[in-house]
Amino acid sequence: MSKKRLSQLSRSIEGKVALVTGSASGMGRATANLFSDEGAKVAIIDRNASGVEESVKEITDAGGIAKGWVLDLTNADEIPRVIEEIVAEFGGLDILINNAGIGASARIQSSRFEAVWDKCFAVNLTALHRTIRAALPHLQKSGEGRIVNIASTEAFGGSAFASPYAAAKHGVVGLTRALAVELGTQGVTVNCICPGAIHTGLTKVISDKHKDKFAHRRVPVKRYGLAEEIAHGVFTFVVPGASYINGATLMVDGGFSIQNNGSSVMPE
Repeated sequence: MSKKRLSQLSRSIEGKVALVTGSASGMGRATANLFSDEGAKVAIIDRNASGVEESVKEITDAGGIAKGWVLDLTNADEIPRVIEEIVAEFGGLDILINNAGIGASARIQSSRFEAVWDKCFAVNLTALHRTIRAALPHLQKSGEGRIVNIASTEAFGGSAFASPYAAAKHGVVGLTRALAVELGTQGVTVNCICPGAIHTGLTKVISDKHKDKFAHRRVPVKRYGLAEEIAHGVFTFVVPGASYINGATLMVDGGFSIQNNGSSVMPE
């Protein structure tokens, strides 16, 4: 005898069309893979041509449906063209994950600060609104449109020499919240994930020794996170049953953002 479901709202994205930017590696690739595992058709977007090819092959070899597009998201004219190609290929668009981003650091008095600032904002913030604007008509047609923007714990704090990055990520949270209010009436939800210390290409330059030291001092779960753990956070926002989650920001950081650096309370 089969068990009767008592809930009404689905957690399945079977047959949905999802676009994931920056999905040739790291958190984006993990998200694309998870979505494929859950039955979605996935558009792989990245500027790394070989990475796009590898990501698509990984999904299709596993029996999933994916196609890749090589795209530099700082090229404003190319974004609408690629999105129209995705819609033509898959028949629509239901989910947009704005994951692509770059790390950036510069001293405020550095001669290169302006250039770092401009590039950081172009990739980490401006590209998001351009992609959303191009995708929006199709997300509205979906009836269950989902947008998830990837920010950072830097969106709620700041680090020395990282003001361009922190400012851009603060902007991502602001964009998410304002668009959640604006687009909620149009059947499109907009939410945000703020990853903490995660094992990705951006953190490969940090030695395991320093990662372990940081994690044991600053992260309550005492480790760096995995890219797939970010993907599962993203997945929570895109399922049909998440239709009342709108304008939310989810910290996926092992508790880093809520732990005080020091405490006057000592255990007995």
